[in-house]
This record gives sequence, C-alpha cells and structure tokens, in this order.
Amino acid sequence: MKKKEAFVWAILIFLVLLMGACSGTQENEKTKATDELILAVGGEPDEGFNPTTGWGRYGSPLFQSTLLTYDKDFNIRYDLATDYKVSNHGLTWTINLREDVKFSDGEPLTADDVIFTFETAKTSGSIIDLSNVEQVKSIDEYTVEFTLKEPESTFINLLVSTGIVPEHAYDDTYNENPIGSGPFQLVQWDKGQQIIAEGNPEYYGDKPFFSKLTFLFLSEDAAFAAAKAGEVDVVSVPPAFANEEIAGMNLIELESVDNRGIMFPYVREGEQTADGFPIGNNVTANIAIRKAINVGVDRQTFVDGVLEGFGTPAYSVADHLPWWNADTSIRDNDVKQAKQILEESGWVENEEGFREKDGLLAAFTLLYPAGDQIRQSLSITFADMMKPLGIQVTTEGKSWNELEQLMYSHPVMMGWGSHDPLEIYNLYSSETRGIGYYNANYYSNPVVDEYLNQAMHATSEEEAHKYWKKAQWDGETGFSAQGDAPWAWLVNLNHLYFVNENLEIGEQKIQPHGHGWPITDFIEQWRWKE
Repeated sequence: MKKKEAFVWAILIFLVLLMGACSGTQENEKTKATDELILAVGGEPDEGFNPTTGWGRYGSPLFQSTLLTYDKDFNIRYDLATDYKVSNHGLTWTINLREDVKFSDGEPLTADDVIFTFETAKTSGSIIDLSNVEQVKSIDEYTVEFTLKEPESTFINLLVSTGIVPEHAYDDTYNENPIGSGPFQLVQWDKGQQIIAEGNPEYYGDKPFFSKLTFLFLSEDAAFAAAKAGEVDVVSVPPAFANEEIAGMNLIELESVDNRGIMFPYVREGEQTADGFPIGNNVTANIAIRKAINVGVDRQTFVDGVLEGFGTPAYSVADHLPWWNADTSIRDNDVKQAKQILEESGWVENEEGFREKDGLLAAFTLLYPAGDQIRQSLSITFADMMKPLGIQVTTEGKSWNELEQLMYSHPVMMGWGSHDPLEIYNLYSSETRGIGYYNANYYSNPVVDEYLNQAMHATSEEEAHKYWKKAQWDGETGFSAQGDAPWAWLVNLNHLYFVNENLEIGEQKIQPHGHGWPITDFIEQWRWKE
C-alpha cells in the first residue's frame, strides 16, 4: 500500500473511531440525564454514615430507613413501622414492623435489628440521647417494645430520625461501609472528594427515579464554579452567590428555622461554673435591657442587608413549626417604645448619649464565632442599631474553644433550629443550665419549667404542643420576647440552591439548622420534569 493510501485509510479509521466515541459520549450523556444526579450540597460527614452516632438527624439517612417519618407538614407517617401505640401512662411504646423489608445485602430486617440499633446508639456517647430508655425488647419477630423511665413526648422524634442498622453486618467500619434498607446504597467513597450512591435493589418502597447519585465535597467557590460549568445538577450556595445567574439552573429558596439570635446572660454576676468560668452579666440580667433590645431591633434590616433578602425575621427558635406559638411575634423596629422601656426602668442617658442606671453603664461585648461572616455582619449591624437606644455594644470574634468559656457571662450570636421540640426544653429548662451550649445563659422560670415538664410528659403530640406553646407565652409569662426575653432572635436563613431547571424536587419541609444535607429528605421522589 502506498504511503498516500495508508494515510487516507488512517484518517478514515480515525474518523470512524471519533464518531463512535462521540456516539458513546452522547449515549453516556443521555444516560446521565435520565438516571443520574450530581450534587454539591453539603460538607463531608466527619463521622461517616452511622445513624447510631448521629448520621441522618438533619436530613434523610439516605442509606437507612427509619421507623417513622415526617411529611412536609410534619405529620407522622409510617416507614418501617406499620403502626405504633403509646400506653396510657406514656411509658410503653409498641412498634409493629413491616415484614417485607430487606437490607441491601438481602438479609431481612427484623425486631432484633431495631433493638440492636437503639441499644448501640444508647451507648455510643453521641448526640443521640436515649438515657430515658429503660429497655428495648421484641414481642415477636416484627414487634418491638420500648419501655421509658419517664413519659417523653419527644421520643417520637428519635423514631423519626434514627436509621436502622443491621446487627449481622455492623462493625467498627460501619460508618464507612453502611448497609441499610433505605432507597440508596453507598457504593464508593473517595474521601475528601465525593461519594457515589446507587439505588438499593432490595428497597421495599417506590423505586427512586434516579439510580445513581454523586455527592461532591467542594468549597462554596468550587461548587459554584462547577454549577456555572454545568457539571452539577444541584448546588447549595450562600447569599453572596444567590443573585448570580447560572444558565440552565433556577434558584430555589427554602424557608428554614436555621436561625441566628443573641443569647443574653440572664443572671447577675458573681457565680462560676464547675470549671471556674464566670457566670452572669449585670447589664443583660436587667429585663428592661433585654425587652428594649427585642423591641428596638429592626429584624427586616438584618434580612435585607446581611442576608441580601434571603431570609425571614425570627421571633423564636421554632417559627412556624407545629409547636410554635404565633403570639411570640412582636412589633419591632420601635425605637420610641424601646427608649420608653429603658427610661421607665431608670436607665437614663449620660452626656455621651449612653444609658446608665445606678452607676452601671448599658454596655456589653457581643461575641460571635470568628470566621463566620454572617454572624459577624449580624453582630456589627446589631451594634449600630443599639446606638439610638443608648446601649453601647462592641463586637468580637472568638474561637469556639474561647466561646465555651465566655458564653456564660457574655452575649453570644448563636444559631439553632431543629425539627425536634426537645430543643426548646434544652434551651430554656432550669435543668439544663450550664450544660453544653444549651442553657448557657442560665435562664430559669418556674412557670416555664412546669409547662416544659408537662410538654415532655405528654402522651400525645397534640397535648405536648399545647404546653410547648404555653411555655413560650401563656398571656402573662414565658420564655419568648413577650415574656422574659432571655434571647433576641433575629433572622431565619433561607437555604439557597441552584437546581437544574428540568429537575422537579417537590415541596420541602421547613429546613432545620444546617444548610445542605437536609434537602435530601425526599430525594427518592425527585424526577425530571415531563
């Protein structure tokens, strides 16, 4: 064969191979477009994917199933359970299980796995508090009975949030190699980079529309760049990126109780914690200061300025959740009323325009976690808002290690927000004073304590909600801004996502604290638009 002919044949072969490659690429793109999603919605879970140590508490466990679940309106729905009953005294919870459930390895899920999961979680030393569980036992292969030490209405939330793990396949590496009965199974984890999940062939529920999910672990900047390049279908973004446009993607705003607010030391100075850290602040211990602040701040300005409009004013730790008391919403941005509250309480302006009472200057330092841009901006804006009231506020960023020592005696810009009303108890009960980050301001009100205990010991959600609401405000007292005002809640962050314009994610629940993984709650129901 002549050199010229050989060259021509080489070109022809190259073109054929190229066309085949293009065809394969198109086919791959088609497959990807029909049954695969690529997401950059959250950071890599530090402790892996083990529900007995906390995985799945702020969003779907994804790889595991739960006994019960919430719908978008926080109504209880069955998942692994087919029924549950609570005894009249509230101590015994009986759960009936589906009999058709298998783990992704083909082994059946029975009562023994439920017992193993909760016993393991109880001794894990994690954030899952099962100290009130006296015993878990099986009545038969598909019936589980929990016996509590005391009635606990919030126990139902543990049945909603705790994914069930297999006793036969659980070991020290389970967090990296989870086996479950959820809609997806983990098939690959490239640490620091991504995880890949595929549909669980043994899943008992409706088959997910997408057979493959890839979660990329990227910085905010890198995730946004990947979205701009068309490399991801869903990406979580901070408010700073939300006003940008991405071709082929829509901005989705999800309301949340991912709140930010100021925790005020509630008692006067003079005491110390067991570790020797000072407790109390003489300025914020004065109710007139706390009330004036709650009335005088302009919450909408925080939303418009700091959050660039992507949020809502916050008035409690649980705005718009079923246990929220709507009467806790107050009229704010009323500088005139705020001044009146202070003046009537004896706080008078000095020559410099700041208020004093009995020689005490209305001044304090507001702390925030260093490196948290939103909390820093909220703190600085808050300090400016207090000047017309005559309250002098300085701001300072601290490490969390430092905050753990200073939060008992300094106001701190905190953030909470949970789908579990137990958070209310932890933040406002006298029993939790000084325990972790919860009631670090040492708030206490015996009337509130009684309502909280009644809520905890209620035998139905409806009864519990009644007392949660009264603890916030019963018309005379409560822990809200209408009452003792131990906090000034400022904003709820909207959780922001750019989503492929052809992707339907359906209606979502109000999101909890933590932007990212909670959006996966109903991911098995996502699909391409028709």
